[in-house]
Amino acid sequence: MLFPKRVACTSLIAMFALLPPTLFAQDAHIGSVRTEFKLLGPNNTIEVERFDDPDVQGISCYLSYSQIGGISGAVGLAEEASEASVACRQTGEVVFDPAEVEEQEVIFSQRRSALFKNMRVVRMHDAETQTFVYLTYSTKLVDGSPKNAITAVHYGELGAGSN
Repeated sequence: MLFPKRVACTSLIAMFALLPPTLFAQDAHIGSVRTEFKLLGPNNTIEVERFDDPDVQGISCYLSYSQIGGISGAVGLAEEASEASVACRQTGEVVFDPAEVEEQEVIFSQRRSALFKNMRVVRMHDAETQTFVYLTYSTKLVDGSPKNAITAVHYGELGAGSN
């Protein structure tokens, strides 16, 4: 006989197993700064993380976002702010298969509240200028936020034909 906790854990594992693993890719926690002291529970912070583009070798993205502390933040019930920043940079030779890179694709997603709110990063491919554009924004079940941040990485050669 399965216990209720075991059933809940099994259901969650099965649900997450159906989602693409790249949406949960967090390669590195770079650091954090405290923005507000909390007597009980963790402090409010700004977190900085890096993830590598799952389909484009040689591009890394850096995200900064707020993390609510206190009791509600410690137990995962706080609804995090919608603000986030993204900066993507070429960190090696850019290598990708054009057949595998969609024109627009969600490449990162992180839960930002107990229910219904996510932070996402979408990669858009501007083939005409040989540039990848990365957009971060928040979604909610009913209403998302217009707050967003954008960055771009050019992968083609500059100044071709200037000999």
